Amino acid sequence: MPLTEQFDVSDNRTLDEVVNWLMRSGYIPSFCTACYREGRTGDRFMSLCKSGQIQNCCHPNALMTLTEFLLDYASEDTRAIGEAMIEREIGNIPKEKVQQIVRERLVKIEAGDRDFRF
Repeated sequence: MPLTEQFDVSDNRTLDEVVNWLMRSGYIPSFCTACYREGRTGDRFMSLCKSGQIQNCCHPNALMTLTEFLLDYASEDTRAIGEAMIEREIGNIPKEKVQQIVRERLVKIEAGDRDFRF
């Protein structure tokens, strides 16, 4: 009987395994919900996108939420990969002032604070 499924839809990997794989593949896993919580939806969100300013929100938020995951849930291997990625990626945030704020917040996250967002 021929196979009728296009692909297997079950994925038995843990979240740590998926995050590790994404980072090894060059992607930044993001746990960010800041735009929704800040009310940046619809036209407000689109204006940030069209102006390019979303990079000063999304990129920093992705790095900060990834840091929270790494500290709270990640294996040692995933954490090491993530910390190296975050250090590299901070330099890709367009505004230097935002880079500085992210670095300050990462120290606070390391100390136990949570839920920072741009």
